[in-house]
Amino acid sequence: MAHLLVLSETSDHSVLPSLALLSHNVRFISPDPVSLMNAPATDIVLLDARTNLVNAKSLAEMLRNTGISTPLFLIVNEAGLAGVNANWGADDFILDSAGPAEIDARIRLAIAKITADDGLGKIQTSGLVIDEASYSAKLHGQPMDMTFKEFELLKFLAQHPGRVFTRDQLLSEVWGYDYFGGTRTVDVHIRRLRAKLGDLEGLIGTVRNVGYRFNLEVEQTVIPGGY
Repeated sequence: MAHLLVLSETSDHSVLPSLALLSHNVRFISPDPVSLMNAPATDIVLLDARTNLVNAKSLAEMLRNTGISTPLFLIVNEAGLAGVNANWGADDFILDSAGPAEIDARIRLAIAKITADDGLGKIQTSGLVIDEASYSAKLHGQPMDMTFKEFELLKFLAQHPGRVFTRDQLLSEVWGYDYFGGTRTVDVHIRRLRAKLGDLEGLIGTVRNVGYRFNLEVEQTVIPGGY
């Protein structure tokens, strides 16, 4: 099941009727600056370009210029196809008359491409992109300001989603066996990472009396501090 974000003035499935027949998690928000700033994490963004191609083109270009890291789909009608080109910066388009099988196939292909990119040194989930090659990470398309150890810790946890690590294990894996600092160092770095992850702080979960793990989806409740 994918998390989909539909940018449209129409806040129901009439934008893309067949989408209601699929099991994906769909959120609708208005394509205005305030709503976009508070947009939830998503796997794919679908932009309603059925009626106002000029505004849709401007919004698509703005999203790309601000560093959107998730696939961007355009929802268009037959008449609008003539106005769509590569300059929009969209990854794909879907006709508003498309059936559920076609929509689901396009979504699956987009998700599969993300997975393939992960194999090339990128880890992506819930609005977070970690680029191992450049030692950098982006949150909702914006660069994260991290120290080297913060990045190494985040990368290590993300490389093993769902697996729980004790603080001793994290010290050995991230800081090395020759590190003589205490295990509280891990707690300090975890707190800093959660603060920098903001609304996605739940990606780093705490298992009480055991350790920390990387969650594939953001948890609603995070146990503060250490364990």
